[in-house]
Amino acid sequence: MELRSDSVTWGTIDIVYRYGFSRRKTFALRVHPDLTVTVKAPFGSSLSDIQGLVKRRAAWISRAWSDFAQYLPRQPQRRYISGETHRYMGKQYRLKVQQGDIDSVKCMRGYLWITTSHNPTPGKTKNLLEGWYRTHAKKIFQERLLVCGQKLTREIKNPPTLQIKKMVSRWGSLSRAGRITLNLELIKAPRECIDYVILHELCHFKVRHHGPKFWKLLQDLMPDFKERRKKLNFYAE
Repeated sequence: MELRSDSVTWGTIDIVYRYGFSRRKTFALRVHPDLTVTVKAPFGSSLSDIQGLVKRRAAWISRAWSDFAQYLPRQPQRRYISGETHRYMGKQYRLKVQQGDIDSVKCMRGYLWITTSHNPTPGKTKNLLEGWYRTHAKKIFQERLLVCGQKLTREIKNPPTLQIKKMVSRWGSLSRAGRITLNLELIKAPRECIDYVILHELCHFKVRHHGPKFWKLLQDLMPDFKERRKKLNFYAE
């Protein structure tokens, strides 16, 4: 059975799922241990029928995600000490923490060199590193927003404003006022993944809700968006 991708929005959550058609007489919706969602629908069912089912079961899907998430492999607790690896723009870098004259963070030769003017505690190291991430995210996200925005000049009359913050379950969002919010963690992913998230949000200027028109627009502008989205999942903390 060939499966296609779609998504629906439930509150502030985007539920991405895959669906296909079979000879069965009833719908079958499953949440798998890896948190993927699949729907098997009877032949002749419309996409709106499938979307309606996913929306009706959204609360159940959310609970299933919470249950399964307890058993997923977890990232090790960050200690912010020398030798620990951290990502930036899709690459791994080792921390080198040292005491010096001024507070600074430098990325060079495979290392993130963090210098503190006082005793280099994990809390101080974390604050310096996150501040460095935020500074670079602001510059890079704004640059990529301008580049990706060139693909939708007819739909976007005024350049959207950009906000960066840490988010738990989303890479990006678009407000009704036209402000794009990007997850600070996105700076750890490769540029092609950053572009995917930005273009995804920009497409909402033309098509507000996820559906066939939205995914066709994104496919036309970024034919490999599914591969980029799949790659992005590896950078979720």
